Amino acid sequence: MKQELRVAAYAVCVRDGEILLARWVDRDGRKRWTLPGGGMDHGEHPVETAVREIEEETGYVAEPTVLLGIDSIRRGWLRRLGTPGDWQGLRIIYEARITGGELRNEQDGSTDLAAWHPLDSVPDLERVELVDVGLQLWRDRPPVGRSPLTDPGNG
Repeated sequence: MKQELRVAAYAVCVRDGEILLARWVDRDGRKRWTLPGGGMDHGEHPVETAVREIEEETGYVAEPTVLLGIDSIRRGWLRRLGTPGDWQGLRIIYEARITGGELRNEQDGSTDLAAWHPLDSVPDLERVELVDVGLQLWRDRPPVGRSPLTDPGNG
């Protein structure tokens, strides 16, 4: 079985009762809101990843201020020729504050829109699970940075 690990860094950016989100477009064209962030390049520090990805997806310059937690998800899939695969995503989640730049949409990337959303409107958004995980970590600040939303052994 082919195993694949993807390490990514994301940020929860909240100001004035609103959260900054980017709208992710999957391979099938489905659009869902997510935290700004993405895959870590080889040799890159996760903080640098978060800063780079926030700028790419939203136009903002940001400063990570707190490590909120590390989340891990696993998915099975069928590879070419029908052989099974096991994918794991390791998601490093920071709190970050905006320090500059201007809101804009990503061009030719995995997201097509960036916007601020009132925190109380998040449950009504078409979103990926990572948004809920990030907000829970931001609100609860668990001592070891684990979310029971995706870690059944923690909660």
